[in-house]
Amino acid sequence: MAAALRVMILCGRSPRHLYVANRLARACEPVAIVHEAGTRLTPAKLARLLRPATFVNKASRWLRDRKRYRGGGEAKFFFGDQPPRLERADLAFAAPHINHESVVALADRLRPDAIAVFGTSLIRQPLLSRGRLGILNLHGGLSPEYRGADCTFWALYNGEPDKVGCTLHFIDAGIDTGKLIAHVCPEVNEGDDELTLFWRAVRDSAEIYAEALARLARGDRLGRPQPGKGRLYQVKQRLGRHERVLEEKLAAGLLRGVRLPPRVTWFDPVVPAASARPVQHAQ
Repeated sequence: MAAALRVMILCGRSPRHLYVANRLARACEPVAIVHEAGTRLTPAKLARLLRPATFVNKASRWLRDRKRYRGGGEAKFFFGDQPPRLERADLAFAAPHINHESVVALADRLRPDAIAVFGTSLIRQPLLSRGRLGILNLHGGLSPEYRGADCTFWALYNGEPDKVGCTLHFIDAGIDTGKLIAHVCPEVNEGDDELTLFWRAVRDSAEIYAEALARLARGDRLGRPQPGKGRLYQVKQRLGRHERVLEEKLAAGLLRGVRLPPRVTWFDPVVPAASARPVQHAQ
């Protein structure tokens, strides 16, 4: 039986992030679970934040998310009647931001076999080169066609409910452009909405993420280069008018009669065919 991987987990603090961190911690030997505590607000950052366009965009998104997530729906989806919590709170480590020198120092001290990421800021150097087997990430869209933010929303907006899902991939210097490990598409039914589909995709992906760590522990090779860069959706692209259009599409029957089962696609390396050899005749 293969030894469990020593894994450093980097994640956010929302219920979905804690759920995935808990599932991964049960599938490996976790050495640390790192949360971003928030970057210190400097005068320069405050000045950028107070630019009219930036302020309006961030305020609008904050108000929208407050409306979408009110009522504790996410916590109930992932934890039922129990309060969301980290099962390995003893391993929790808070950093000002995910690329802070303290996180790099922690990785250098713990020397994990792999780093598992979900729900953090973009990973940059020098942290990007840590992890003996690389850094894995769970992205809430199907890369490369849906990269960036709000990919469940945009898949529905574009009339492609079959392209709702998550991507497990290795991290490189780009945004959701590293080698693909797996696509995880959730069950889609009439009456579903954006958040339900997103949460369902994350819940299903936690199992595939755990399986990927187990495969790495067995020595399996994972990952295949992405066929292109697809489209990158940015946070600022999602406006109120887009949300109204999707509401109208759903009300008009966008998902009427849709019954898609859960689907998982693994992207293992392509093994080249053996070179043809000439037949050797006996003399």
